[in-house]
Amino acid sequence: MIAQERREAFRAVLSGQKVIRPGSVYDAVSARIAEDLGFEIGILGGSAASLAILGDPDLVLITLTELTEQVRRITRAGKLPVMVDADHGYGNALNVRRTVQELEAAGAAALTIEDTLLPQAYGEAKPQLISIEEGVGKMKAARDGRSDLSLVIFGRTGAASISGIDDTVARAKAYEAAGVDALFFTGIKSRAEVQAIAAVTKLPIMLGTVDGDLDDDVFLASQRVRIANQGHAPIAAATQAVYATLKALREGTRPKDLQGLPSAELTARVMRDGVVKQRIADVLGLKR
Repeated sequence: MIAQERREAFRAVLSGQKVIRPGSVYDAVSARIAEDLGFEIGILGGSAASLAILGDPDLVLITLTELTEQVRRITRAGKLPVMVDADHGYGNALNVRRTVQELEAAGAAALTIEDTLLPQAYGEAKPQLISIEEGVGKMKAARDGRSDLSLVIFGRTGAASISGIDDTVARAKAYEAAGVDALFFTGIKSRAEVQAIAAVTKLPIMLGTVDGDLDDDVFLASQRVRIANQGHAPIAAATQAVYATLKALREGTRPKDLQGLPSAELTARVMRDGVVKQRIADVLGLKR
């Protein structure tokens, strides 16, 4: 599947009538598993990327080059349309344009550009936002940076938990006017906030969390919420599994006695063993 087909599949989710829960992916193997399990879309979150690439917290320490290469590895591995957390675009509006170009070339189906002030400002413990005007400039640059118009650009804001719902509404309206394809909101806590956002924009909506009263797909769908994130548990689970396995080995457990390992069938499926063997037979003249 070519990148444009993945992007069109992602757009089909946004133009649909139901709420989709994306599969959190962080490398080629996790992306293949998500695809095999039937997830319509995958998401490479900033925290998952930072942990997978550097083993560090989500402090925007990875570079655009590192993120792009990870996206390239993920998209090469299968057909899953992947949404990428591009944070603040790695700089000002000109950097945003370059970020979009690189992630598009790497095969991303969608990406988010946010208006959080990143990296964290000196002496400021709490998150801060850039101005609406600067945010609009970044959204315009993101739109201008793509060469494939099917690439989906999300304008993202965490204003709800920083400056309040009124500012969130103002940013939603401004980013829609700037030409983004969809809006991504974090920090939304109530149905009233969702309704306030949905009332001022016609764009598809993504929410970062859907706890409590918000965990209602019928309500969310009625407010044009098309994607509801469900965190990044897969990489957390993988971390725990690797820790438990290495700990057991260190403490003397023999490999044959380890618990929780994948079956040979699952491993072969994830590696696309049948496809590779057929390729070997076709091009190397060896029997399967």
